[in-house]
Amino acid sequence: MIILFDLDGTLIDSTDAILETFHHSFKVHDYPNPKDEEITALIGYPLDVMYRELGVDEDVVWDYVHTYKEYYRVISTKRTTLLLNAKEAVIAANEFATLGIVTTKTGKYSKVLMEHFELMKYFKVLIGREDVQNPKPHAEPILRALEKLDADNKEIWMIGDTKLDLISAQNAGVNSIGVLSGYDSCDILKKHSDVIFSDALEAIKYLRNRKISHISFT
Repeated sequence: MIILFDLDGTLIDSTDAILETFHHSFKVHDYPNPKDEEITALIGYPLDVMYRELGVDEDVVWDYVHTYKEYYRVISTKRTTLLLNAKEAVIAANEFATLGIVTTKTGKYSKVLMEHFELMKYFKVLIGREDVQNPKPHAEPILRALEKLDADNKEIWMIGDTKLDLISAQNAGVNSIGVLSGYDSCDILKKHSDVIFSDALEAIKYLRNRKISHISFT
C-alpha cells in the first residue's frame, strides 16, 4: 500500500506562520492587508494564486511570492506545530505502507519542517510546488510522486483536508480520504470522497484495518 499525505491541515498547523508571512509581505509592498479569514480560505492553493485572489496585480505577484518565501523560511519552524495525532499517524502508517508527501507548499521548506519534527525519515518522496507544472487539484503532483515510488499493483491512497487534495486524487485515479483537522468542512469534503475521518490517525487506523482484512481473506 502507498499512502500520500498533504501537509497543511493534514499533518501540520502552519496557519500562524502563513498569516504572519502574508501580512509581512503586504506591509513590505505597501498593500492593504486582507483579513485573516480571507487568507485562510485560500490555504491549499499555490502562493501566486492566493495573491491574485487577494487582489494583487499579475505583474507583481511573483515579487510578493519572493518576499513571502524569504520571510517564511525564517519563521516556519518556530510558528508551525504538528497537528494532534499527526506523529502517531505517520509512525503507524510506516509500519504497513510506503509513505509520501504531496503538498502545494515549497518542497524545500516542507522538507525542513518535516526534518524539524523528525518525521522526514518516514517518507520516501516529497513533492512540492516547484516539482510540478500543475499543482493540485491537477493529477500531476500525485502522479509525480508515484513515478518515484514502486506503485505497480499497489493500493494507493491520498489523505488531505481540502477538496484540492481529493479532486487531485480523483484526477490521478487513486483513492482518497478527507480529514477534518484542516480547512475544508465536512460538507465540502463529502462532495469529493466517501471516506471522511476526524484526523490522519483515524484515517490510518481505517487503512490498517482494511489491509489486515484484505490479508485475512487472501
